[in-house]
Amino acid sequence: MAEALAREGRGTDALPIAEEALALVDQTSEQLFEAELHRLRGELLLTAAGPAEEAEASFHKAVAVARKQEAKSLELRAVMSLVRGARKKKQRADARAQLAETLGWFKEGFETHDLRDARTLLDEE
Repeated sequence: MAEALAREGRGTDALPIAEEALALVDQTSEQLFEAELHRLRGELLLTAAGPAEEAEASFHKAVAVARKQEAKSLELRAVMSLVRGARKKKQRADARAQLAETLGWFKEGFETHDLRDARTLLDEE
């Protein structure tokens, strides 16, 4: 629901829903999409002009959770968000290096949307 609202340009309406979903993760220990929820929360914070540091923290949390779960596709999405959300040049360079490392894990599926986006993001600048 939060993603649908965000696509409609209603990020401020979507943010509480994403945060509620993260609270449910804590309550139920159902962690299947925890990394994606943290990534989405970060994206929504950026869209709603929320604190950049808080958005970045959400992206870092998403990466950490995805790595713990060995969910490479979710890790890739979180690192791409980290690159896009990086405000300072050093942070962006560090995030891009992390993206290159994560992208290196993939041995197939290079025509998927996320892998094409990752390659494009690395080729920028």
